[in-house]
Amino acid sequence: MLGLGFQELLIILVIVLFLFGGKKLPEIASGLGKAVREFKRATSEPAPPSGAGHHLPEQSATAETSHTGAHIRG
Repeated sequence: MLGLGFQELLIILVIVLFLFGGKKLPEIASGLGKAVREFKRATSEPAPPSGAGHHLPEQSATAETSHTGAHIRG
């Protein structure tokens, strides 16, 4: 495990506790767990077919302003 022993891990945990506080640690751990879970899900899914059309069409800035009626004056 990267050559870290119990003492080193304990020191790192104490430093993290001082930096973030006791109330913030569960939120950080939850976010980290969600990120790892999402990463595992994304890497285990097969890639979509190349012709599936999952990309969004790009719109130009003039097309967006013509729909909203907003005009940029220079």
